[in-house]
Amino acid sequence: MDQTLPIDDTQTRDPDDARWRQVAERRPGGDFVYAVTTTGIYCKPGCASRLPKRQNVAFFDDGAGAEAAGFRPCKRCRPDNARIVDPRLAAVAEACRRIEAAETAPSLEALGEITGYSPFHLQRLFQAMVGVSPKQYAEAVKAERLRRGLRAGGGVADALYGAGYGSPSRVYEKSAALLGMTPASYAAGGRGAAIRFAIADGPLGRVLAAATGKGLCMVALADDDASLEAELRRDFPEAQIARDDAGLKPTMEAVLAYLDGRGAADTLPLDVRATAFQWQVWQALAAIPPGETR
Repeated sequence: MDQTLPIDDTQTRDPDDARWRQVAERRPGGDFVYAVTTTGIYCKPGCASRLPKRQNVAFFDDGAGAEAAGFRPCKRCRPDNARIVDPRLAAVAEACRRIEAAETAPSLEALGEITGYSPFHLQRLFQAMVGVSPKQYAEAVKAERLRRGLRAGGGVADALYGAGYGSPSRVYEKSAALLGMTPASYAAGGRGAAIRFAIADGPLGRVLAAATGKGLCMVALADDDASLEAELRRDFPEAQIARDDAGLKPTMEAVLAYLDGRGAADTLPLDVRATAFQWQVWQALAAIPPGETR
């Protein structure tokens, strides 16, 4: 009697499926690059650029293969550059990951035990390599959790507590600096807000800065202006949005001048560099009075 053998689906699985999962989850590493057919650019896994549609992605074993097919390297994640192996870099990157994964930011002492450095040494090393302190990096992570939670539509209170803010009143007090509007308006897609934005070249590609009369509401990075504007309108569908490069030029100049020479080491993971970059922008603009762009 014939016996039906089980099908070994490991032989029929598309290896690109696993690669795509890694790209979609923004996990760095791996022995491949991915190219976006609509932009002509190829990236490393973990690139913080906006996630492309699966049907617009092609995979290559290395950058040489992607370039032979006519793709250009991404200016943000620099897939054509070899990663520098440095134990200090690994320690700082691990500290960043621990901060990102924790509900409550770990102390400097705890991070020192994890990385094998004294708190004092780690503080100096982190500041030098990331461009911000561990405490500031933790604040940046928490602020982004808040924005993401508000955009998710789960309610203002859930977003506040989910991001790790124990006191809603303190968030409302700082909402202009954190969100450029009230948390309720942010959660409602910018309802009632008038947003101006400008785009310029920055250290990680094209940079969009958007602001209301109360303060900065968005900083985004991409390889092209169309993607940046689309992201802004997607996050704030209920706001009145207008591009104002001329009016916001002093603001953008202040941002880029502040960032000049103060960015994170380009051998750190790109998402770490982007997080630090966002925080630096917010800090730079915090010194500008609300409603002013000088």
